Amino acid sequence: MTTRIGIAGIAGRMGRLLAEEIVAAGAVLSGGTLRPGASLATLPPGLPVMTDIVALCAASDVVIDFTHAHAARAHALAAAETGTVLILGSSGLSATDEEAVAEAAHRTPVVYAANFAPGVNLFLAIAERMAAALPPEQYDAEIVEMHHRQKVDAPSGTAVALGRAVAAGRGTTLEQAGQESGRDGHCGPRGTGTIGFAALRGGQVVGEHTLIFAAASEHISLTHRSFDRRVYATGAVRAALWAVGRPPGLYGMRDVLGM
Repeated sequence: MTTRIGIAGIAGRMGRLLAEEIVAAGAVLSGGTLRPGASLATLPPGLPVMTDIVALCAASDVVIDFTHAHAARAHALAAAETGTVLILGSSGLSATDEEAVAEAAHRTPVVYAANFAPGVNLFLAIAERMAAALPPEQYDAEIVEMHHRQKVDAPSGTAVALGRAVAAGRGTTLEQAGQESGRDGHCGPRGTGTIGFAALRGGQVVGEHTLIFAAASEHISLTHRSFDRRVYATGAVRAALWAVGRPPGLYGMRDVLGM
């Protein structure tokens, strides 16, 4: 049976790439939702446009959502009510939003990831292992990210995921380790064991992330650069096809990649 995949925000930049990748993967593009004022001109002829997320979920086996953090709770609830698989790639979710997504995952499969690029997920795994080997008392961890000028949240979801990976490698959480960002003026010395973030914005950079471990006598850095948003769309469609038929649960791209 061919998998029916719908797209929340299908007229957006990611939505159009997702539509192409769904067709290329041999799945059925079941339809999509539009933000108010969005143009239909870029959509495939005859594509069903749904009035709301519940209608899209009802018409789909899987819905892919790369819209906005403020829509995550409503979209997760709709997926749970209809038993539709949800692939969630929106960034900037609050703790309350993430709790709602986790609650929905008790009723339907949800793949939630800060980044759907395979290389980034390998990066996260390596970051965790490096952090486990490099003591926080000796190695300061700093994360630098750059994105296009239109990005509205900072630090990026991928940067936060890197921070969480470092914290996990050190046997703690990002909240417990402490997060340093937005340093300005007389901010005092760097805290031992904290995890630093710097966010750069400009031009049309798709995404660059660098993790630095800095000690007194050596520095180690690891960088990932994305040159085309299509890598996120390809990964999301891969996750969609993987998740169909899975039991309810909250999954990540490491599950999809078998890592």
